[in-house]
Amino acid sequence: MTEVTTARRSRITPEREAELYEAVLELLREVGYDALTMDAVAARTKSSKATLYRQWGGKAELVAKAVRHNKPGFGLGEIDTGSLRGDLHALTMRSDDCEMEQSSALMRGLAMAIHGNPDLLKAFREYLIEPEMAEFRQVLQRAIDRGEVRADNPAIDYVMHMMIGGFAARTMIDEQPPTQAFLLSYIDAVVLPALGV
Repeated sequence: MTEVTTARRSRITPEREAELYEAVLELLREVGYDALTMDAVAARTKSSKATLYRQWGGKAELVAKAVRHNKPGFGLGEIDTGSLRGDLHALTMRSDDCEMEQSSALMRGLAMAIHGNPDLLKAFREYLIEPEMAEFRQVLQRAIDRGEVRADNPAIDYVMHMMIGGFAARTMIDEQPPTQAFLLSYIDAVVLPALGV
């Protein structure tokens, strides 16, 4: 009976998990990755550190999963508008301009932390980069199957690079946050022509 009770107590509901992830993102925005501690997450969420470590293993995994949970781009594989342009536009429209600005600032801070932290890089690759690349491949495969994109187009391997590049470079080059209007025009002017669409 004790084992069953313990197992039930250690389960985290989806609602509680979402609360924890939101608290992690708030702390990241406030103090950055390096200053974020599991003690601070535990205090902010009224959780025990033992629960956090048991559920997520450590700070890098917790942060990567929090970012993934908050990222509207996941589920791209489920979008099927009937055209590649429609799919990429639908992905872009999942976030409003305010959300994009917050995500851009958060990702800039995390990009710096990733360079000096192999655990964070590994967690990001496992929980964000590889799953998102797999979803993009599904979208591109549907475009190939529909005859929109040639299977041997060399730009196929760089779609993710182009999408991230447009998002990240907007702030550095134009000193403005990424917006829906900017990204939609970027997709039409850069990504789709590169793919021959």
